[in-house]
Amino acid sequence: MTAEIYTLDAAARDFDRVSDALAFLGDHWQAHPDLDAAAAAAGLSPHHFQRIFTRWVGVSPKKYVGALAHGAARAALDDGACVLDATFEAGLSGPGRLHDLFIAHEAVTPGEARRRGAGLDFVWGAAPTPFGEAVFLIAPRGLSALAFADPDPEGGFADLEARYPAANYRRDDDLARQWAERIFAAAPGEPIPLALYGTPWQRQVWRALLNIPAGATTTYKSIADAVGSAKASRAVGAAVGANPVSWLIPCHRVLASNGLLTGYHWGVDRKRAMLAYEAARG
Repeated sequence: MTAEIYTLDAAARDFDRVSDALAFLGDHWQAHPDLDAAAAAAGLSPHHFQRIFTRWVGVSPKKYVGALAHGAARAALDDGACVLDATFEAGLSGPGRLHDLFIAHEAVTPGEARRRGAGLDFVWGAAPTPFGEAVFLIAPRGLSALAFADPDPEGGFADLEARYPAANYRRDDDLARQWAERIFAAAPGEPIPLALYGTPWQRQVWRALLNIPAGATTTYKSIADAVGSAKASRAVGAAVGANPVSWLIPCHRVLASNGLLTGYHWGVDRKRAMLAYEAARG
């Protein structure tokens, strides 16, 4: 019992110190304070501070500041700022550092984030599938997105539209139903044309996903190895999460390193059902 009380007391003390550090970083993140400055604000040695901050917040102080900077830069780009202005908004010394920040957090460059689908023409519609109502985004050259949206297809479309907010859209549910039949009632191996609008890095990861056989699973680390970047599991995770074409580009076959079903954009229950459906069909 004594050990339990001590642990709770220590946790309370750590929380107070981390709270002070969060307030300091919230006020000064644009200056990108180093570990020594953040530790001083918490009244701790740098080593001790790094340990308790990471335990409480889930990321290091440096990554926390990076997330704040990325959020500010992303908001500036979404509001129409140029890359240079977004760089200064994030408190960075030059566009090169902003480029690195966006690659780390989104696996896209600032310029790619800023274009937001300008010049693209899409037809969208809703149709039933074996895994619930889905929304289809169709470009002249093929399918650009398939998102499960049961019971809210309009909400599903809003999710896809947010990926390409500057694109042009019109609705055609009959065309979506044709695509649903083509995808889910097709003979095995029948090619489905895809028109993917992602970065070169994202498309590389998506091609690796296409190589996972039906009924099989893999891990984020294995995908990183497959694209020749063994230390890039975080960026691989971002690219997998940005996959716009569910089912056909099988991100549902990617599991956590411990084998758990985690991190599926369209719901873990649906991911489990998809894997069971594939396993049952052999």
